[in-house]
Amino acid sequence: MSSLRKATLWTGRLAVLSTILFLSACAHPEAPGTIRDPYEARNRQIHEANKTLDRSVFRPVSTAYGKSVPRPVRSGVSNFASNLSLPGAVINSLLQFRPGDAAQNTTRFLINTTIGLGGIFDPASRMGATKVNTDFGETLYVWGMREGAYVEFPVLGPMTERAMVGRVVDFAMNPLRPLADSEERNVMAGTRVLRGANARYENSDLVDSVLYDSADSYAQSRQIYLDSRRHKLSRNQETDYFDPYEDPYADSNAE
Repeated sequence: MSSLRKATLWTGRLAVLSTILFLSACAHPEAPGTIRDPYEARNRQIHEANKTLDRSVFRPVSTAYGKSVPRPVRSGVSNFASNLSLPGAVINSLLQFRPGDAAQNTTRFLINTTIGLGGIFDPASRMGATKVNTDFGETLYVWGMREGAYVEFPVLGPMTERAMVGRVVDFAMNPLRPLADSEERNVMAGTRVLRGANARYENSDLVDSVLYDSADSYAQSRQIYLDSRRHKLSRNQETDYFDPYEDPYADSNAE
């Protein structure tokens, strides 16, 4: 990639970041526990389409992956994908003014990239350098941006408007993307997909219960997502609800 193209790319990214920072500075926190779902009719249509896609594609593919690939191999692929997300997490921790989190994820990345053979193995956790999960959606939360409306997206599943903006920025600002060629980017994308398939398989009982056994799977998945996300963002602050599970759609850090 030429120097001019790199400069243009990063200028565009900084412009997006500056715009979001300006918007977040104008925002005010909303009342906790509320649910804003002005797009419910459309969300329910997309939810039903996602259920059909899960039933016909995601569930059988994840089941085949989980049953045919040994667990250590699946864990290695998921570890590798998780390791690739750490540089972005470091940047977000710095933007959140949490240098301790940034240092912990940096240490983890260096250990697992070297001793852990590119992140396939996870010696960092045994050394106490566990992963601090964060994303740009959390950065916006720290900056004071409102959660926005609840939205369900095709394939991606439940999200808030703030989380969606965060996901777009995380993708655009990923510091590894400019350093990777097209083949390496395909590998990065492929490992994220396999990580998602493994997460779907490992949480199949919960996901199936929510999607196929609930009286209203849309309302149930919405509540689980919002409670889980808000608990994560609260960072151990006292909340009215604690859910022990992740977002049932999540490819975490994907998070």
